[in-house]
This record gives sequence, structure tokens and C-alpha cells, in this order.
Amino acid sequence: MRRRNAAVLIVVLAAAAALAWLALGGAPERGRGGVGQAAAGGADAARGEYVFHAAGCGACHTRPEGEGPPLAGGRALATPFGTFYAPNITPDPEHGIGSWSADDLWLALTAGEGPGGVHLFPVFPYTSYTKMRREDSDALHAYLMSVAPQPVANREHDLPWFLRSRLAAWAWKRMFLDDTPFVPVQGRSEQWNRGAYLVAALGHCGECHTPRNAAGAVDRTAHLSGNPQGPDGDPVPSIRSDGEEGIESWSENEIVEYLKSGMDPDFDFAGGAMVEVIEENTSHLTDADRRAIAVYLKDLPPR
Repeated sequence: MRRRNAAVLIVVLAAAAALAWLALGGAPERGRGGVGQAAAGGADAARGEYVFHAAGCGACHTRPEGEGPPLAGGRALATPFGTFYAPNITPDPEHGIGSWSADDLWLALTAGEGPGGVHLFPVFPYTSYTKMRREDSDALHAYLMSVAPQPVANREHDLPWFLRSRLAAWAWKRMFLDDTPFVPVQGRSEQWNRGAYLVAALGHCGECHTPRNAAGAVDRTAHLSGNPQGPDGDPVPSIRSDGEEGIESWSENEIVEYLKSGMDPDFDFAGGAMVEVIEENTSHLTDADRRAIAVYLKDLPPR
């Protein structure tokens, strides 16, 4: 009930904000740094494939094995606000993103805005991808344009009436979206900053490992400290040095091994949603990047 009341409040605030916006003749900013800034000739599909895995795109945009072609969407993402269905991200011109430019993808990733000014629901983790670097976005675009197009139509989200309007998504962004770009921390090593970027931006680890408020926004004051209601309603542990609740007893080598094979320090293997994260994401990273993630996570203080 608390989440539903929050959702209704969002719609009410959206209507008020929209009226004020129209009265003032304003318009929301279109992404960090605007458009038209694609790196000339710098996008590379092979590098984009690495970004694709680092960002975990395949896990959400492909239905479970045997139920549909790769990246053709249709996977159900159940949330307290309704069921969302991941879209087709193949270069099919009608049902996928074949007509999207590199600028279009950049706006979707950093502003939650699709072509034509369509506001995207934050079940798409642009809330983390806002920290993605432009060169990684352009490389990802080059890779996605190289995969086989799949003429599979997208499925409408199954949402309560008061959340079906994209105005609700716009209002949510105005209230909760932090589009601050990733800035390397001075005084930290290049390895530490690489790990921070992989965790915060590409890997979007905080989307699962951080608790959320009643409106579904991550609580940034409790970054990576665990989430009692993660994917499919299952609890997600802390990945800070929070004693038995986190990874305080894990060594860097054990974190690296876990991200590579799924084996934890007790010689058990990952379960739940983390299996797919390892298979689709972290197992495809280089050892250097897995080490960078471990260095960053081990440096996070307990909460």
C-alpha cells in the first residue's frame, strides 16, 4: 500500500510539474552534455561487445533459454509497481533499435529518454548508466548495430492505470534521477577508479545491492549495503565490508574468483540472480577488471 500511495503521489506531482513547465515555456534538459558529440571514428564493435558484457545487457534483454532469440526482448521483470517487459535491442528497424543513432542511445543511457522524447521507466538502469562514458556508449551502439536483427514485437508493460503514462516516468526522473557523470577520485589509483567505474556505471551493481525508497529510487546513503527486496523479491547481500552481512572476510583473490567462476570462499557457488550476472557479465571481464572491482569493493568501509 505504501508503494502504491507513493506511485499515486508521483502522478499527482507529475501533473502539477507538467503544468508549471508548460506555463514557463521550459523543457527538461536532453541528456548530459547534449547530443551530436559522438566520437568520430572511435566507436568499435569489438570494444562494444566488451562494454555490452560489462553492462550486463544480455541478461535482461533476452528471454530465458529456449524462449526467444538473443536480445529480442520480452523478458518479464516483476517489480512492486507492476511487470515490465524488456524491449528488443537488436537492429531490427521496426521492432528494435535499428533506427537509433549513437546520439539516441546516449540519451537513453544518460537521460532515460528514447527517440521522440519518450521518457523511459527506471526499471531500465539508466539511473546507473548516467555515469557511462560517451566513448563506451558509442562503442556499445556499434556492437548492437552489428548483431542479427530480430523482427520480434515488443510487449506492453503490465502496470496499474496510474503508472501507464510516461508522464509518471518524467516526474520520477525530475525527482530522483542523479545524472552526475563519473569523475575519477583524486588521490586514488587508476585501478581503484577503474573498479569504481565498473561497479557504479557499467556493472550497475547498486541497482540490486542498494535498498530503495517507497518510490523505487535507490537510497544512495546506503550504497551497496544490501537490499531486503531485490530481484524477484529475494534479499540481496551487502558487498561492503559489513562483517557477516558483507564481504569483510573475503580476500581480493576470492572476490576475483567469485566474479570469474561463481565460487565463493566456502567453495559454494552463486545462486539466484547472481548466476546470470556472472555468466553474462563478470565472467567476460578481463582479470585486470575483475581485480579492479575487488580493490574498489574491499576499500569500501562498513556501514
